[in-house]
Amino acid sequence: MWITVEAFIAAPIETVWRAFNDPDDILAWDASDAWRTTRAANDLRVGGRLELRIEPRHGGAGADFGATYTDVQPMRIIAWRTDAARMVRVEFREAGAGVLVRQTFEAEPEPSVEEQRRDWQSVLDGFARHARARAAHRPDPAAPSGGR
Repeated sequence: MWITVEAFIAAPIETVWRAFNDPDDILAWDASDAWRTTRAANDLRVGGRLELRIEPRHGGAGADFGATYTDVQPMRIIAWRTDAARMVRVEFREAGAGVLVRQTFEAEPEPSVEEQRRDWQSVLDGFARHARARAAHRPDPAAPSGGR
């Protein structure tokens, strides 16, 4: 079964793309109320690896997450296969004054589909807040300036 979550981000596509893929940004947004990402490495190319260290916020054993990219189309699509052989696809679509990010993933047998949807939506919502703040406070250097 496939599950889809999405978020609209009022920011330029370049800012959203960078915030989603830069390891320093990943550390800032890839988390939930119970978990935090403490290490991130990202080799964003087909055959490249995404590697994360995820730890409970209140102590306990952490886990390593790894995935291999199967599709990378800059500013459009990223897909990967996790080390547990689950597929994930993220689409970035410019829409009006921002970007619609749609993430589709293979469900695990446990927990429930609704719980997985809620957890992944929560992480994507955190990403959206981070990307909006990044756009507001750190303008993209590639963006045209409104100079004199």
